[in-house]
Amino acid sequence: MIKEDLRFIRKLKIPRSLVIWHDPNFGIRFNEILGTIEEAIPSGSLKFLAESSLSLLKEDNLKRLKENGFKVIMPGIESWFEMGDKSKARNIRGMEKVKRVAGHLNMVRSYIPYVQANLIFGLDTDVGSEPFELTKKFLALSPGIYPHFALLSSFGRNAELNLGYQRENRVLGTPFHFLNLFHSMNVIPKNYTWPEFYGYVADIFDFAFGPEMVGKRFRAGKSTLVRIEQRYRAISSDRNHRGRFQHRMIDRLNTEKDLRQYLEGETTSLPRFYTDAIKRDLGPMWKWLPEGAMYHDPNAYLKSTQLHRSIEVMAEA
Repeated sequence: MIKEDLRFIRKLKIPRSLVIWHDPNFGIRFNEILGTIEEAIPSGSLKFLAESSLSLLKEDNLKRLKENGFKVIMPGIESWFEMGDKSKARNIRGMEKVKRVAGHLNMVRSYIPYVQANLIFGLDTDVGSEPFELTKKFLALSPGIYPHFALLSSFGRNAELNLGYQRENRVLGTPFHFLNLFHSMNVIPKNYTWPEFYGYVADIFDFAFGPEMVGKRFRAGKSTLVRIEQRYRAISSDRNHRGRFQHRMIDRLNTEKDLRQYLEGETTSLPRFYTDAIKRDLGPMWKWLPEGAMYHDPNAYLKSTQLHRSIEVMAEA
């Protein structure tokens, strides 16, 4: 089916056609999908963007990606302390991992003009300022890499790890409207107070998208188009929107008692911060929002597994 879809897109002959692949569709089935592209699409006839694990971005694979029109690649680093295969740094952490990943991504840029590194803040392995300071060092070592920062969020059944957060009663019933990885974190941090956490997040946004780093990234850009896009994105989206939001959250946490109580799990009543923002964003569509649509059970995944286990026990009896 993928082969037919690609051929159909090519037949449309849309100028500057860009096909976007998101994990797990591309990353997990890397060789299968890339082989299909090589078979179905003449080199250079389509451009591609893909999310992928850094561990897959070996030099042989990068040569294939370049030959087949891949212009943007978005590998996940996730954390400087989390052990795993995604960043091709399974047995290293901290500053050693920063240096290894920075060097690898600089090599990736020699094949792919636009590289975005995805990092997550708020994981249980993060403590104090170190994750954020290491991120600053990473950006200094690889100024041509565009950073994308996300806040830890628990999305239903998307990871087994979510069950642990739910068992610890750390998942909040944050309205779906805010679950976009940067507007709101719906897992109570293990090692931070909320004002402390948002203070670090606001600071890393200031650093990564401040004038100095934006200038370094601009000068390191592989093409005029990449330079312009990254500069505009940094200022408009990340500095003026996302970064500004993090600063406003610090102010709200210090002045809005109902928001602080909600985020600390002391109440399940939605604070005005959420309801007012949803009303504003929906505008005249607000009146059509179904009753109860802003609420959901954040522990539904855990409850379903417990129910399933109870049924299994009864069946065995």
